[in-house]
Amino acid sequence: MLGYLNAPSPFDAEGYFDTGDLVEVDGDWIRFLGRESETINVGGQKVHPAEVESVLLEMDNVSDVVVRGESHSLMGQIVTVTVRLLQPEPAEEFKARMRQFCASRLASFKVPARIRYTTEAIHNSRFKRIRKAEPAHV
Repeated sequence: MLGYLNAPSPFDAEGYFDTGDLVEVDGDWIRFLGRESETINVGGQKVHPAEVESVLLEMDNVSDVVVRGESHSLMGQIVTVTVRLLQPEPAEEFKARMRQFCASRLASFKVPARIRYTTEAIHNSRFKRIRKAEPAHV
């Protein structure tokens, strides 16, 4: 791959192509944490959306979720979640249940601060979670 004229090389010093993916290596196992550009910075602490999503998907009545960062004047960013439920549930009941569930499995700065509900698909045609665009409040 030649790249673009006068553009910095997309290869690092060891000759690997820099994809922007964050990974965790454990022996022979590689776990993809997400894209570097999707990392949420909450008061200097790093949050990987995939980690929070995997916890939320363990909850009862959750069909699908997408986690993203949202600008916050004090913290830099906060963790927000868009959730699609299997069955309707009062928003305040779900919010309390979700926070309690997450608090027992995640560090406090990783617990979602804002929740949006949707009935729309939150994946694109390639089944990747849509983290850039913000869905409408439901």
